[in-house]
Amino acid sequence: MFKISYALVAGAALAALSVSTVEASDAKMSFFVTSVGVGDGGNLGGLAGADAHCGKLATAAGAGGKTWHAYLSTQEEGKRGISARDRIGKGPWYNAKGVKIANDLDDLHISPNILKGTALDENGNLVNGRGDKPNQHDILTGTMADGTAYFPWQKGDHTCSNWTSNGEGSATVGHHDRHGGGNVSWNAAHDSRGCSADALTKTGGAGFLYCFAAD
Repeated sequence: MFKISYALVAGAALAALSVSTVEASDAKMSFFVTSVGVGDGGNLGGLAGADAHCGKLATAAGAGGKTWHAYLSTQEEGKRGISARDRIGKGPWYNAKGVKIANDLDDLHISPNILKGTALDENGNLVNGRGDKPNQHDILTGTMADGTAYFPWQKGDHTCSNWTSNGEGSATVGHHDRHGGGNVSWNAAHDSRGCSADALTKTGGAGFLYCFAAD
């Protein structure tokens, strides 16, 4: 009887430890790649719609109670738009497994720990990359490699009309697995072929976003 009781107690303790570890990891998560896109190509409902998408997924994964922002820049006529790096807080940031992605903004844009194995979705799952079917490593950003918005004199649409277009235009994307072409940047690898869901798929993506806890 004593042995059985001891086993039950030990099992309960281990279960509690497992639950508390998962809860601690969820509470610490401050970075993830979305497991799904908004569903309308590059039309995210603007920055507000993209932020809401991040918040919804984070809450469903047990990481609510934070201010979640999508890592996206905008373009403005005659002036510089909003820069992605100015929207995401100061760090540090951790993925769903509690692995540190970067200490601060400089670390994030110079030597981040962003690879296929660390750029996990909100549930701690790997996101398809180069070599997987389908390849979904294109992550919408609309930003330059340093995290800033494009200058007014830089021609072309790099933000799907400030994240309101599902047709004309294009969007700068990064590669969460750091693979592809001559540019292995996580946030500025190349531009998409268009802003429709089909165009994003053909380029190698699914309308996924990077989400950061800004507080």
